[in-house]
Amino acid sequence: MRLHRNLVFTVIDSLLAIFNEGEYADKVVARALKKDKRWGSNDRKFVAETIYEIVRWKRLYAEIAEVKEPYDRDNVWRIFAVWAVLRGITLPDWKYFESTPTRKIKGRFDELSKIRKFKESIPDWMDELGIEELGEVTWSKELEAQNKQAEVILRVNTLKTTKEKLRAQLMDLNIETSISKDYPDALILKERANVFMTDLFKEGYFEVQDASSQLVAYFLDVAPGMRVVDTCAGAGGKTLHLASLMQNKGQLIAMDIYESKLKQLKLRAKRNGVHNVEFRVIDSTKVIKKLHEKADRVLIDAPCSGLGVMKRNPDSKWKLQPEFIDNIKQVQAEVLQNYSKIVKPGGKMVYATCSVLPSENEEQVKHFLSTDAGKNFTFVKENKVLAHESGYDGFYMALLERKL
Repeated sequence: MRLHRNLVFTVIDSLLAIFNEGEYADKVVARALKKDKRWGSNDRKFVAETIYEIVRWKRLYAEIAEVKEPYDRDNVWRIFAVWAVLRGITLPDWKYFESTPTRKIKGRFDELSKIRKFKESIPDWMDELGIEELGEVTWSKELEAQNKQAEVILRVNTLKTTKEKLRAQLMDLNIETSISKDYPDALILKERANVFMTDLFKEGYFEVQDASSQLVAYFLDVAPGMRVVDTCAGAGGKTLHLASLMQNKGQLIAMDIYESKLKQLKLRAKRNGVHNVEFRVIDSTKVIKKLHEKADRVLIDAPCSGLGVMKRNPDSKWKLQPEFIDNIKQVQAEVLQNYSKIVKPGGKMVYATCSVLPSENEEQVKHFLSTDAGKNFTFVKENKVLAHESGYDGFYMALLERKL
């Protein structure tokens, strides 16, 4: 592979923004890809994948390069050189690479790859927490899986098309997909492609949604005509899936504390041809009280550490702090207490997270069931999805039923 100066400079600028300015990798990559309209798909692929790769392996590469945060521009060039040497790329005759110790890089890589926190490139505290909660063997396998590039998974919008039809239409665009019997609405891209530019996406025939995330709406066991509440709807991937499983019939209430996210969801719902959704901003306790004991089904897709989705958000492991996890567990417990009251007697509720930590998952459910509010519920079943077993995101979901 030949390195092109303008592409590499874009990567260096982007890494400085992520590492030093605290910007989110996905936003930085999106901005970088708009930099030069003349770039072809291979150029864009190089920029996006190189940024994500270096962010993913930041700790390992920085250790090999012998640089410490905050990184100056020369430090980032050294980290980039480590990435290039380990990929077998011949370094061009640029001043930035003049003193790159190629042999030493390979030796240091072999040496550091024997230590998990470097090999899997994670902070010490996160490694300790993972071992404590999952055990060394499971945690090691999970980290390895989370350091692989995430696949692009589509969720077919069954309000507008079928899996077979969409698959054929994508094939006409030279986008090849595979299917899995375990994920009824999923199409898995065989090669990465910018599906957002297709007319099929713009017309709402599919959404991009990980296979594990697609299990949640099914787990809630909804049917057309029900009253269903998605309490932490966000931008609404699961809301839209619920709407399609309800065949646009019944009432689906999408709630969130952020109005901006619900505005995004409104646009997505319109594109998807979804018209049974009401949008409610949780700006006071009254919003929840009005719905007490009114819903057949309630989804609590709780805020969490995101430790199940690091493969698609590799910068999250550098942004996450131990105190955030302590705080978020408190939020999860409060959300379960408050939102569970929306379920009517005989109704069902799903508590879900995109974390793999038992303390955010089964232990939260167990604690909830021991409280006064939780005593009204019976535990039905749970699904613990680990990335190294499924090949997709790590997820957790528990189904609870309110006693009559």
